[in-house]
Amino acid sequence: MIKKLIRNYWLYLLGGGFGAIAGFIYWQQVGCNSGTCMITSSPVNSTIYGSVMGALIFSLFKKTNQVT
Repeated sequence: MIKKLIRNYWLYLLGGGFGAIAGFIYWQQVGCNSGTCMITSSPVNSTIYGSVMGALIFSLFKKTNQVT
């Protein structure tokens, strides 16, 4: 069952992983000094946001079966 889920959603998982890494690096390098930024003030928020954005961007490359 896990193998089937990974096979079907591997692109989303890959995008989420890349996005999480990018979000954490963004927080580490740029961040927010004042602490008032909602996303970049915390490494957890930045990593989760990057993960979601990465999965959404990578989902654009998924092929769909369209019947015409």
